[in-house]
Amino acid sequence: MDVFQTMRFFIAVAQSGSFTAAAEILDTTTTNVSKAVSSLEARVQTRLINRTTRRLALTEAGARYLQRCEKILDEVREADEEAGTAQVMPVGRLKIHAMSAIGNHYVIEAIARYRKTHPSVMFDLTLTNRLPDLLEEGYDMSIVLARNLPDSGFVAQRLGITYSILCASPAYLKKRGIPDSPSSLCSHDCLRIVNTLMPVENWEFEGSAGVETVAVPLSPFHVNTADAMTIAITNGMGIGIQPIASAVDGLKAGTLVRVLPEYHFEELSLFAIYPSRKFVDAKIKTWLEFLKDLIPELLASDEKIVDSPKMDESL
Repeated sequence: MDVFQTMRFFIAVAQSGSFTAAAEILDTTTTNVSKAVSSLEARVQTRLINRTTRRLALTEAGARYLQRCEKILDEVREADEEAGTAQVMPVGRLKIHAMSAIGNHYVIEAIARYRKTHPSVMFDLTLTNRLPDLLEEGYDMSIVLARNLPDSGFVAQRLGITYSILCASPAYLKKRGIPDSPSSLCSHDCLRIVNTLMPVENWEFEGSAGVETVAVPLSPFHVNTADAMTIAITNGMGIGIQPIASAVDGLKAGTLVRVLPEYHFEELSLFAIYPSRKFVDAKIKTWLEFLKDLIPELLASDEKIVDSPKMDESL
């Protein structure tokens, strides 16, 4: 019998005034109740109840112990109720990781929308361009772009598919000319995003005729995040690869122009990764379902913008 159960037996005896009455309350035998109290006294090395043939009385130590036991079991009950509530009611704090461009363009907007209907859920959002260890770093979920995922034992849900495009600033293209084919990039300043998802030395263009690979000339600028590349391109430093998430605002504003619009780069999947399918609490369940509804809608809207002929008519 665990210590909490022996405490319950002790409280029943103290409140009812007899082992027999406690046994009836607990639907057990008088012998079991007596053994439980004796076990508790042996564990604490103190007599808690003075017994006579006619009556029981708490010792001074027993009276103090009763107060502590009642408080402890109340807290255990409250903890159980709170944990159980988490399975049915979205409440508490979610610790979320996302890759930078995805986080800036999609996840923050999703959080703002989600909290309109779930104001009791709070968020800690971290943006880094890597795949974290969810358990080691304490994340409830990671939202990442990937070709495929390593076998981590975590649960992954695909939220959608996206790709990257080639962009430049209007000023750069007026000065250096507009490339008319992937091979013509050899005479341009091609800026490089240096991370595991982006091609560096060889750019593989996917078009109607298949895949065309171009060896990129020596780059005047390397950077490790897509949003930093957006700033470099906007400032006329050259032509660079942009995930749709990073490019779409600049394309709408006219500060970026899509280059070689008949081509795009390799498609990548957007995943939500979380530790386990078992005992997933309500805030994670509702957040995941919200993302599964919203993200495909946002991706489709942005893809429509970057594929619009108007995006190619700004020069």
